Amino acid sequence: MKQLTILLLTLFLLSCSNDDENSAVSNLLSEYIENQITETGAIIACASSNEDNTAILTFFYPKTNAINIRFYESETTEIEKLDYSKYSFKAISSEPFFNGYLRKFTTAELSEHWIIVTYELNNEIKISNPIRTKQISKPSVWNDAVTVNQTNALMPVFNWEANAVGDNAIYFQVLSKENNDFISGTYTYENNFKFYNTSNVILNITEGFPQLENNTNYNFTLMDVSIDNWVNLVSQVVFNTQ
Repeated sequence: MKQLTILLLTLFLLSCSNDDENSAVSNLLSEYIENQITETGAIIACASSNEDNTAILTFFYPKTNAINIRFYESETTEIEKLDYSKYSFKAISSEPFFNGYLRKFTTAELSEHWIIVTYELNNEIKISNPIRTKQISKPSVWNDAVTVNQTNALMPVFNWEANAVGDNAIYFQVLSKENNDFISGTYTYENNFKFYNTSNVILNITEGFPQLENNTNYNFTLMDVSIDNWVNLVSQVVFNTQ
């Protein structure tokens, strides 16, 4: 009887061990996408440190009907960034950003690493480009250093210093209502944007052709993004169309 008990206990422990191993393997991004249809670079995503540098904010744009949104990260930065076997799933939920038009993950990290966001859409797994966190080596700067030219109140022009903190690759601009409802989202290489003129816009996530209203408060948010999708600078201003 004692030998039978020992045998059953051994089998149980082996089973638990195997389950743990399978769980660890299934948590890898490489295993998740194995034998699946995928599209890389299909999710617009970037990350910044928050204002007091106590957390990392990973922003992304989920297309309509996206499901199974997942967050992956590497243990260190010393990897080949496209080696998906180095990315492990982290069971956290995303939160609405700009009242849900965008979304964000909030994480507290002690070390720098790479992040990838995925979701499923139309029976494909969409994968973001890798994001290199720099909360230690280059924390995001937060300020209000944007000039608003309101010569034409309903078509304001926004200007900011080019490459103010170095390492710029592209600029992301969001115009939102006072309650943070999303109005427009655009990317430019130039350090200016005129609402709503897309002549210098190289990527647009805006629906339709938005318009502003007279004597109304609006928010303008600028993100200065590096080539590896880290946000070097976040500038936010409030203005009124009068």
